[in-house]
Amino acid sequence: MNNNNKMIAERYMIVSSLGEGGMADVYLAIDTILNREVAIKVLRGELSKDPVTLLRFQREANAVSKLNHPNVVDVYDVGEFEGRHYIVMEYVRGRTLKQLISQRGALHQEEAVNIMIQLTSAVQHAHENDIIHRDIKPQNVLVKDDGTVKITDFGIALAHDTVQLTQSDAVLGSAHYLAPETTRGETPSNQVDIYALGIVFYELLTGNVPFHGDNPVQIAMKHLREEIPSVRDFNPTLPQSVENIIIKATVKNRKLRYQSAKDMLYDLHRCLLPEYAHVEKLVFEEEHPQPTMVMEQRKQKQTKKTEVRKKHVEPIEEDEEDDSGNRKITKIIIAMIVGLCVIGVAAFVLMSGIFDKEKMIKVPELSTSQTQQEAIQTLTSSGFKKDNITIKQELSDDVEKGHVIRVSPDTGEEIGANSKLTLTVSRGTWFVVKDYRHRLPEEVEKELNEQNPNIKLEISYEQRANTWPGYIAEQSGLEIGEKLDPDKEYTLKITVSQLMSWKIEGVVGKTEEEAIALIKEKTGILPVSDERSYDDLSEEEQKTIKKGVVTDVDPAEGTEYVQQMENPNVITIRFYK
Repeated sequence: MNNNNKMIAERYMIVSSLGEGGMADVYLAIDTILNREVAIKVLRGELSKDPVTLLRFQREANAVSKLNHPNVVDVYDVGEFEGRHYIVMEYVRGRTLKQLISQRGALHQEEAVNIMIQLTSAVQHAHENDIIHRDIKPQNVLVKDDGTVKITDFGIALAHDTVQLTQSDAVLGSAHYLAPETTRGETPSNQVDIYALGIVFYELLTGNVPFHGDNPVQIAMKHLREEIPSVRDFNPTLPQSVENIIIKATVKNRKLRYQSAKDMLYDLHRCLLPEYAHVEKLVFEEEHPQPTMVMEQRKQKQTKKTEVRKKHVEPIEEDEEDDSGNRKITKIIIAMIVGLCVIGVAAFVLMSGIFDKEKMIKVPELSTSQTQQEAIQTLTSSGFKKDNITIKQELSDDVEKGHVIRVSPDTGEEIGANSKLTLTVSRGTWFVVKDYRHRLPEEVEKELNEQNPNIKLEISYEQRANTWPGYIAEQSGLEIGEKLDPDKEYTLKITVSQLMSWKIEGVVGKTEEEAIALIKEKTGILPVSDERSYDDLSEEEQKTIKKGVVTDVDPAEGTEYVQQMENPNVITIRFYK
């Protein structure tokens, strides 16, 4: 089906192609009765005769028709036309989540969590209606211009009471998001969708999938055997509560995984709250069994045995030969030693009255819970002099400002009471540069004034097609994740996106592909293609009009295209084929 303006079921007029899939083609069409744009998914002709493919296609229609959720693409109609089966769905103007990630890379944690809340809510709704999607991935998520996300493509969805069509059904789905139990051929459950959600969350926060390989098998085996890398290794500023959601969603043992999307949704709503920011890292001991104690017990036995052996030392044989000369010399040496000892003792007694011997003191144990003054009090109470204590300050991410980091010489070391000590005290934490992209500049400025007034903002404005007007499109001067001394001055440069405006020119006369590329570059939007039949032209018109070349554009060339915050303007190009 490649003719535009073709009518399906005397109601849906094909406008243009939206894409091609493994078993179906998707078109943009106009519902001529309700006068609205729709997307039509049409099963390819050669596959309509395949009972397995046809049943899978019908299963998608049945699955989505059961669902009524703001984050699931709506199904309006299903039917058959000229032996081709079709599904009429809501048309979502925007882009896929995969395209968004490709364009922007890692998203800010708040935006990522917001997207995950929407996705997880949709998956929860599907599960409550006994539908397992089985192919959750960014390519199957559409993002509207207002930030709303919608799950689509339930092509391999499985109802809980549905029998698998084929053995291969057990391992359908994209390898990058495939749960380990799927690779093992186990019966799919809700946990396969939860695992995929965890991988999508990872990708949103890092800009990439956790595992790569030369082929799907390699990738699937990594999901089966290897640990998911830590997102906090990529971005240390992420709260542990956020990483914990990924850990629990992607744990290999599905019994330890979130048992429902509802449970995962509960954590997503709370993970960015201040009281959850410093939770402990989630660890599943069952996945990493501790080694047995057999070797350790053996070592203990060997040690004891060795100690016993050491006690049985062979006696040293002495030479029984000894002449009278040697004995005399020995007696003389002994006498000299005794004499020297007597002299030494006497000297010590005499000198002790003149010089005081320095007292030796063990450096007391100090705690990071102690303030500087409390630590000084502990040292002086142990016998050290306050004047001999030097205070050194340094930044610390672990110790509260004004509290003790360490003492030198170290705790437990015996030193003279007159010795010098160095007490290192925290002067506060490092300031870590956040990712401020896709946030309002005034919000960021207020936050910096409160957290680190030594960082000055340098603001510029540019038209950016990939960032909503008024939001930060780019930051430079300071690297994301960079640690800064809060007492020093820095400059953070930010570029704020402006409303897109463009004097439409240079479109007429270009091919369809050239015109689309030009408009997308200048405005960030994808124009609507109004393809007309060349056969409808008169002979005179055919002499002057070239096929595939844009004849006119709406709004017309020379006029100004201005982006709007809501209901963005649409540019339409017209050409003949």
